[in-house]
Amino acid sequence: MKFSYSKIITFNGKGRPVLRILLVEDDPAVAELYSIRLELDGHSVVIAGDGEAALEAARGGRPQLIFLDIRLPKLDGIAVLTALKKDPTTAAIPVVMLSNYGRKEIVEHALRLGATDFRIKSRTTPTELAHGVEGWAGQL
Repeated sequence: MKFSYSKIITFNGKGRPVLRILLVEDDPAVAELYSIRLELDGHSVVIAGDGEAALEAARGGRPQLIFLDIRLPKLDGIAVLTALKKDPTTAAIPVVMLSNYGRKEIVEHALRLGATDFRIKSRTTPTELAHGVEGWAGQL
């Protein structure tokens, strides 16, 4: 028996799509700052505070976009990104690295591993992040 999948997109009151976003950030203040802005746009945000929780949330929660820090407890962001891209259930999810570790070799390595983009936290306001969501999600 074959099953078909149809994409259901829900819209908020502003005519914008509502996305399920996984924000992987171990600093509660930073996580709150970004999640508040994303939620004000109507998106559903789940926060994971370490690499292991990130993988569990990605596999179980089916996010449509992941923001991933590099420096994390348990598993760092590069290890999480590698695991996400190797797992068929999460490989297609766009992952935007959101970190203050912006050395050229780190950025290039993350992009080679399959990151959609790499943003420097200290240069990315919550509003700028929110404005990029639909483009990064690549489906809207």
